[in-house]
Amino acid sequence: MQRRLIQAMEAIPGVTSVGLVDIPPLHMGWDARNVFTDTTTDLRPSNAVAVAVMYCISPEYLHAAGTALLAGRNFTWHDDKNAPNVAVVNREFANKILGSQTNAVGRHYKVQDGTRIEVVGIVEDGKYTANIAEEPQPAMFLPILQNPANDTWLVLRTNRDGGRDPQQLAPAIRSALRELDPGLPAFIQTWDEEMNGALFASRMATVSLGVLGLMGAILSITGIFGMAAYSVSKRLRELGIRIALGAQRKEVLQAALGRPLKLLALGSAAGLLLGMLAARVLAFIVYQATPSDPLVLTGVVLAMLLLGLLATWVPAQRALSVNPLILLREE
Repeated sequence: MQRRLIQAMEAIPGVTSVGLVDIPPLHMGWDARNVFTDTTTDLRPSNAVAVAVMYCISPEYLHAAGTALLAGRNFTWHDDKNAPNVAVVNREFANKILGSQTNAVGRHYKVQDGTRIEVVGIVEDGKYTANIAEEPQPAMFLPILQNPANDTWLVLRTNRDGGRDPQQLAPAIRSALRELDPGLPAFIQTWDEEMNGALFASRMATVSLGVLGLMGAILSITGIFGMAAYSVSKRLRELGIRIALGAQRKEVLQAALGRPLKLLALGSAAGLLLGMLAARVLAFIVYQATPSDPLVLTGVVLAMLLLGLLATWVPAQRALSVNPLILLREE
């Protein structure tokens, strides 16, 4: 039945590859098993060398999912219950459990029930649990014919170059399923839609942090403006005397903006340091946020400096626009 499902999907125009998996990556309900070295005889959980995420897949699933095979071979339909137990593992599994990925193909490991499994292939690392920001972790892919599942997911890779939306294939998929089994339930969605659930937390965190950052920027500009206005207001008499004695506009501006700009520079330096420290915490919340992205840090510093200069420039310009005789009468 599984082979007939795959063959029916492969016959649909626009479908390039099809695979079966017991549960897709980044989906709730993922499975994990204790893994032991081949020489371990005491298979108690405390003796496990690692806990690996486990998927049961059909041949061609890795290609359909876009997972690159780095070494060894993929599964075939001959990897059934009558064949030796085999697995395809990722690089993290090979390095952590088998020592390295260089000579991992052909080696064996054990699982909790004592089954001895031979590694026949190595694939690239990926994201497996519902946490998109997870650290690399061991993963093993087992033939679905050796590990039957109660329910399965069909993964179809389509030819986007043909300009056909994957959702347009939904009627053809449902029709092919009804021909195989009229009572077979089907729930169809694109990979982007499936990713929405995994990215929801990171997206909400990004939006929330963006709003907080905007509020912080507004508060900072307000504080800088108030500080500059207060500083200039306390020196109005001095500025009036400078203007009355013939000081150039540039010299008066330098006198009015000197102290606010120094405070702005010190605040920017302190904010940059604290921002780099906070970015390390941010990297655990927002997916692909780097602790010290030079482009982002430079952009933030330049933006705050420009906004700070604007906030200090306005009070100084107001002071210069007032008649010097009025400034001299200021107490």
